[in-house]
Amino acid sequence: MAKQKMKTVDMSVTVEDYDQEVAKAKKAEETKAQAEADPEAESKTPVSAKRIHVRSKKYQAVRAKVDRTKNYPLDQAAETVLQTSYSKFTGSIIADVVVKDQKVSVDVAFPHSTGKTVKVAVVTEALLKKIEAGTIDFDILVSHPKFMPQLAKLAKILGPKGLMPNPKNGTISPDPEKRAKELESGKTTIKTERKAPLIHAIVGKTDQKAKEVAANVEALIKAIGVTKITKLTLSATMGPGVKVDISKIAQ
Repeated sequence: MAKQKMKTVDMSVTVEDYDQEVAKAKKAEETKAQAEADPEAESKTPVSAKRIHVRSKKYQAVRAKVDRTKNYPLDQAAETVLQTSYSKFTGSIIADVVVKDQKVSVDVAFPHSTGKTVKVAVVTEALLKKIEAGTIDFDILVSHPKFMPQLAKLAKILGPKGLMPNPKNGTISPDPEKRAKELESGKTTIKTERKAPLIHAIVGKTDQKAKEVAANVEALIKAIGVTKITKLTLSATMGPGVKVDISKIAQ
């Protein structure tokens, strides 16, 4: 007599699992039937709305005071930026400049403080030892060309922090002491972003007088060159942008 084959039943499958599988299969069949009846059904599936950033009521209130279509005279622009700043702390005034050339690097001597304190160090044998030991207590490092071979050995320490002296930003000088005084007095190197014709520079603080901010902005414009600028906007840390009319600023 031939032996009967016995079927193996997976007892691990519960009733709940079975019901879920049936529901999935039914759903798949319904989707398929709908697609065959209406080929465009898939394209009609609603897409979730993108999240929209809503500005605060304070921002909207001060933004209403600025004419978006107008380029303000420099003195008026500086005054407007200060009036529309709504931060509870002393914020910075930033100049966003669009230039024609992607590679702009200029030295600017601001006539008034920008609120940014800079500590400049001049390379000496003693300072080299401190850097090698990991002690860095300065924002800018200026060096005489003779120290560059020794500084090259410390490139792994200074490079990532952006402190390596470089002739492009004027931190390698035959007279490093003089250059250090210039940098400490407010003279700084302004340059475009790495891959865009944009310059972002701090030109003052919200607790300064408008005429001081305007004077700093004018110094920045003249250093870059009026003819090289296509657009300049001033704004506070917390405040709307104010476009500046640079056409009347003498080169």
